[in-house]
Amino acid sequence: MYRRLEGTRIIETLQRLEQRIEERFPGSGLGRVSGELLAVANESLARAAYLARPNLALRVGTWALIAVIVYIGVQALLHLNLAMRWPDVAGFLQSSQAIQNVVFLGVAVLFLANAETRIKRHRALSALHELRSIAHIVDMHQLTKDPDQFLAGSGATGSSPRRTMTPFELSRYLDYCTELLSLTGKVASLYVQDFQDPVALDAVNDIENLTTGLSRKIWQKIMILDALNARRQTSIHP
Repeated sequence: MYRRLEGTRIIETLQRLEQRIEERFPGSGLGRVSGELLAVANESLARAAYLARPNLALRVGTWALIAVIVYIGVQALLHLNLAMRWPDVAGFLQSSQAIQNVVFLGVAVLFLANAETRIKRHRALSALHELRSIAHIVDMHQLTKDPDQFLAGSGATGSSPRRTMTPFELSRYLDYCTELLSLTGKVASLYVQDFQDPVALDAVNDIENLTTGLSRKIWQKIMILDALNARRQTSIHP
């Protein structure tokens, strides 16, 4: 049970996270982003299930073409005089309509064999693009949430963003952002759990690297907040 990601568990975690954000910051933009990520995660379950299922129509078509190729090849061999000399055999292979049909059908088999992967890859990459966009949106929400507002002498200008959070609230807000980024990477991983496509796997790795890098930047802010709080406690209780 610990060797696979369970999509339902990820959704349950997202639901709890959305409730926590809404309780702490009611009506906030971050809460709406978490709701959107939850909706995308629910859609991802169905999409990942589609990627794991074989495309029966394409596979039946592929095997039908293979059967036709085998039939044509057998018929060509049955009509070939085995006593013919090699030059006659070479001429037969060059002029035989059956051999030409086998070549064309072989190309069609290769096309159908790759069509299923291409279709699934296109759908997976489109879904992963949504998750990449959500990760950047989460980063936009924490962009102006800087701990330097609590430093002495940090005056605001007319264009400065409105900052009303306490240090504790800011710390919780940033922590929620890191959780959203982490869960974004987990949702992305669902797409390649049963769809072993190298292109899709590279896209998932890119999203995980992106969310990890953004989380690292947020954790630097959290560490600065912790240091400011520790300094404040020391000044109050020397």
